[in-house]
Amino acid sequence: MNLRVTKIFDFETAHVLWGYDGKCKNIHGHSYKLTVTISGPLVNDLKEVKNGMIIDFSDLKKIVKSNVVEPFDHCLLVNGQTPHKKYTEVENGFSKIMLCDYQPTAENMLIDMVQRISTNLPDHVQLKYAKLQETENSFVEWLAEENGH
Repeated sequence: MNLRVTKIFDFETAHVLWGYDGKCKNIHGHSYKLTVTISGPLVNDLKEVKNGMIIDFSDLKKIVKSNVVEPFDHCLLVNGQTPHKKYTEVENGFSKIMLCDYQPTAENMLIDMVQRISTNLPDHVQLKYAKLQETENSFVEWLAEENGH
């Protein structure tokens, strides 16, 4: 039997898009919602403390919080390959900046988050789906089957 486990995470992040031709060229923030769905075999051993689970919800929470939520929450994301890098050089300026090697769009942010989560999951668990919701009606989705997984 195939089952999936899903958990949703909330965090606040600011970003700025270098060279963009709309409002998002200015620093602004969003209340992001990240949905993570994993799949794997059920533990079926009465001697195991995780019997009947694919992964303990609290273990999934620890993985996503430490690798995505904590680094991204209340952080300013800027493309470190552009003049926006100067924001890290402001004395007494922003205290939490992530220099990305990509334009910090929702699409690229989700690719980064998928990599951070996938590489930290237990071997028997696979990331199947991730969704990054930037606003109430705008989101990006990643599906394992569309990405060779």
